[in-house]
Amino acid sequence: MKMPSLEDELFPSTPGKFKIDRAHNMNRQFLRCFASTSTMFLWALFLIALTASYLSFQSFVDSGSRYFTASWGGIQWEKQVRNSAQIHRSGGMSVLVTGAAGFVGTHVSIALKKRGDGVVGLDNLNNYYDPSLKKARKSLLNSRGILVIEGDLNDAKLLAKLFDVVAFTHVMHLAAQAGVRYAMENPNSYVHSNIAGLVTLLETCKSANPQPAIVWASSSSVYGLNEKVPFSEADLTDQPASLYAATKKAGEEITHTYNHIYGLSITGLRFFTVYGPWGRPDMAYFSFTKNILQGKPITIYRGKNRADLARDFTYIDDIVKGCLGSLDTSGKSTGSGGKKRGPAPYRILNLGNTSPVKVPELVNILERHLKVKAKRNIVDMPGNGDVPFTHANISSAQREFGYKPTTDLQTGLKKFVRWYLSYYGYNNRKAVQ
Repeated sequence: MKMPSLEDELFPSTPGKFKIDRAHNMNRQFLRCFASTSTMFLWALFLIALTASYLSFQSFVDSGSRYFTASWGGIQWEKQVRNSAQIHRSGGMSVLVTGAAGFVGTHVSIALKKRGDGVVGLDNLNNYYDPSLKKARKSLLNSRGILVIEGDLNDAKLLAKLFDVVAFTHVMHLAAQAGVRYAMENPNSYVHSNIAGLVTLLETCKSANPQPAIVWASSSSVYGLNEKVPFSEADLTDQPASLYAATKKAGEEITHTYNHIYGLSITGLRFFTVYGPWGRPDMAYFSFTKNILQGKPITIYRGKNRADLARDFTYIDDIVKGCLGSLDTSGKSTGSGGKKRGPAPYRILNLGNTSPVKVPELVNILERHLKVKAKRNIVDMPGNGDVPFTHANISSAQREFGYKPTTDLQTGLKKFVRWYLSYYGYNNRKAVQ
């Protein structure tokens, strides 16, 4: 019997059989196709399941990775926080320093750590001025065993976590949006930091158990258009000349409320024109130094009737003494878990030098230390919130903890210039012998 060829199988020659055979052939092809499709479907299901499993595993890995590598949180992070907050002296304190990578914050943190107190820093390292300077300060603090956590003061979860990890005895609140003139460019940043951030911190502190004592930086700018000198804490401060001053004045009212309702021990410090090494580049003495060295003109403002502006320049070491003295004498908060048991201390204190110096004299001193003449451009003071003079009455701080500034402007600027020349690589200059 002749076997059909492959050609006969595919193309039958007998008329009338084509449809039947074709149909039969199509059925077989359909079955094969269906079997193939079923196999592909099963493979597709398998691949989908495999992909889903991979994504789930990757999500788990990513979550774990975020847990261990996040800017805050995790077992290792908590260990670092506790180590930094560890007290190394009898009767010492554990202090949360906000704005720790700032000018005053850096110096205060180092001084606290040096005497054996526990210190944990918090700073958002914003770009109001060159962040590299803040990062350099942070590195300096890290070299002293002080942990600085990068975070925003308005992050309530972060603050709550910090107080959960460490029972801070004190808070040194120095974080703020600084600067009088910048408020005209970015007013919202002042509300965000100086008001909303302050309230977030106070909310955390009033709910803490135990409640910490709080020392925070107000400003001499709250005296605004006050013409009575020297400025005393008893003077009226209801005429702020800038938004910055207004937010600091609001901060004083807000802190008083939290003291009254929740029993938080609070001390507000009105700083008077702080200067020195590691200072703020937006301050006049800092920008003057930079421009003088670069041969650029400096702008010197004068007030009404061509009067020279004057400031109660206060060297950083004297401010640090005032901050530590305030912490040491702050007294205890009287509440726990947001409930007040009795009255708590509330103070507003001036920290200044008590010896105002006219700005042209500041420039004269810089010229002597830098051995370079300044190119002076003297103009009338614009309406940007600056005040013509500041002068501190420090009798309250003297009475509270024996505060006594010891550094005059000549000596303080000499130290600043030495730091500036070293930090910015002017080591070969013969300035400041």
